[in-house]
Amino acid sequence: MSAPTQETAGTPANPDRARASLEALRTEIGKAVVGQDAAVTGLVVALLCRGHVLLEGVPGVAKTLLVRALAASLELDTKRVQFTPDLMPSDVTGSLIYDARTAEFSFQPGPAFTNLLLADEINRTPPKTQSSLLEAMEERQVTVDGTARPLPDPFLVAATQNPVEYEGTYPLPEAQLDRFLLKLTVPLPSRADEINVLTRHAAGFNPRDLQAAGVRPVAGPADLEAARAAVAKTSISPEIAGYVVDICRATRESPSLSLGVSPRGATALLSTSRAWAWLTGRDYVTPDDVKALALPTLRHRIQLRPEAEMEGVTADSVITSLLAHVPVPR
Repeated sequence: MSAPTQETAGTPANPDRARASLEALRTEIGKAVVGQDAAVTGLVVALLCRGHVLLEGVPGVAKTLLVRALAASLELDTKRVQFTPDLMPSDVTGSLIYDARTAEFSFQPGPAFTNLLLADEINRTPPKTQSSLLEAMEERQVTVDGTARPLPDPFLVAATQNPVEYEGTYPLPEAQLDRFLLKLTVPLPSRADEINVLTRHAAGFNPRDLQAAGVRPVAGPADLEAARAAVAKTSISPEIAGYVVDICRATRESPSLSLGVSPRGATALLSTSRAWAWLTGRDYVTPDDVKALALPTLRHRIQLRPEAEMEGVTADSVITSLLAHVPVPR
């Protein structure tokens, strides 16, 4: 698939071209990241749904590289924040700076004022700083000194985190976890993929220079807007809406969970299923679309009971079990 033409820069893109451009993201990201197709798909779905993504995996599985490759494949402004224990909220959102020449305070925007914000290792900073992103993620604005300042559109937070068992990490507050549309797990690569990674590095691949790796922009704001408009027209039958509700209500009744999925989570599942249906070339949602997005959309919105955790139960296993038992509409 070819790079975007001048159509991307200013004139509207048609839905078919927009779908082709978003599908081309896979090819471009694949020039830098081997495998991880599920994570790439999740990032594209989040873009379509105006949502945010949390990427979790052990150090060294290309979480940061994945987001950087996505940014390089899009004609969007991007900034990166390395979350550390001493990071302050104003380091993310911005602050008022005193100008001695004018004897006035002026607002200095923080890195949150961008289209794609890479929040690297977000769980290595205390909850106070983590929470500084809450307003930005939910309201698409930042309030400093009582003045609300809107963020650019589109605006997406792609946060990476190490598993909570790792030393020096802080668990994200439940309220912030719920603001992430998707939680994507980035697993260790297969043997074949790992050999591919080593072969690329032996041939001179430099993960810090994506331009040299051939990663180019293949989609822009016009493609994204056309795609979002098409997704909004994807039909959802009452039976599918009921199926989504039944899945979410089942989590609230599960004996393994102390916290089930809220109505916001049900809305998120409907939204991601709709985006996935459009990406696969359909203008209607099926139960399989719902099942395909259930794990990444719901896994971070539930809490296990302590006794279930001690027995080795995981959030994914609970959701998978519920999907097997909730009646599927015809």
